[in-house]
Amino acid sequence: MKNKILTTVSIIMMFVPWTILPLRMFDWALQSPTAEIMISCYAAFMIFSGIFTITSYIKAKVQNNMMKVCLIVNSLYGIFGVVVLGQIVGNGIAM
Repeated sequence: MKNKILTTVSIIMMFVPWTILPLRMFDWALQSPTAEIMISCYAAFMIFSGIFTITSYIKAKVQNNMMKVCLIVNSLYGIFGVVVLGQIVGNGIAM
């Protein structure tokens, strides 16, 4: 049962970052403070989902085929989230 729950959560976490695309169609989402906050929150969620999936795979021993796909995708999301947050922090320091 635990394996199914952790796999389902990881699957859902794979699709959540794509919800930023419909949100970015609104004008308010493109304005300066809102855009940075929204992108930072999505990046933090992507980092969390990568850590959650890696932890579920290694420590909880949830090692089915779908979890392997989630591990690859969410790990890439996590790396991308770290890069994005690094760029945001780097731009804030440079100013």
